Amino acid sequence: MPTFFAPDGTRLAYRVHGDGHGDPVVCIPGGPADSRYLGDLGGLSAHRRLIVPDLRGTGRSAIPEDPSSYRCDRLVADIEALRSHLGPTRVDLLGHSAGANVATQYAARHPKNVGRLALIAPGTRALGITITGEMRRELARLRRDEPWFPAAFAALEAITEGTGTDSDLEAISPFFCGRWDAAAQQHRAASRPDNEEAVALFAAEGAFTPDATRAALAGLRSPVLLLAGELDVNSPPRSVAEAAALFPDAVLAVQPGAGHCPWVDDADRFTATVAAFLE
Repeated sequence: MPTFFAPDGTRLAYRVHGDGHGDPVVCIPGGPADSRYLGDLGGLSAHRRLIVPDLRGTGRSAIPEDPSSYRCDRLVADIEALRSHLGPTRVDLLGHSAGANVATQYAARHPKNVGRLALIAPGTRALGITITGEMRRELARLRRDEPWFPAAFAALEAITEGTGTDSDLEAISPFFCGRWDAAAQQHRAASRPDNEEAVALFAAEGAFTPDATRAALAGLRSPVLLLAGELDVNSPPRSVAEAAALFPDAVLAVQPGAGHCPWVDDADRFTATVAAFLE
């Protein structure tokens, strides 16, 4: 597994998928979790070469000496070090879930280094967009006919009200998937973060400066794709549409029947949408 060094000397690892044409696409995982859960994003590697970093303290990347470097805004320097390591002046950038917060802050700080920007089921904290409990409930109720719904919805209510437990977090897992079958359950298990400190400090005080980020992105010349899953309670289509309005050149796509990892729910549809945008 290839590696490079962050500015603070932390050794970071990344995966390479595919031999596709054009400049590489740097794919930033969410979590922060081991990037293996992204796989090759449903076959996107047949179209472009994917560079998938393990964020510091996850996967095969080293644990940093300074825990405060887990903060989202500080991870931007790691992505810039990876771009420099790869060689291209500009790279296309893809961010999933929490990784979209890193990607948007990177684009705000290094706009000339971004070719195209794809934000998949994006987290929106870096943009100051709030997702309400009612928005999540509205999407959750679309699944009322599923056999797992009563227990999952009760757990979602507890989490929304601030009384949720670890077992409630487990119980809402079906809401993250377009279908709750064996493949989805296996993927969900593989995508769970295993570095609690990295997760806890990702959004530490100072991690997000929404006003500054919005102002910088208002001048971004790169084309942007924001792709939401129709059923995603984590990144509701309404909040993703709000994020799309902040970019000068943005396309919003809502994948029918998809949850938080749309390439798992319908790989062909996902790949067709993202490949067409990147090409």
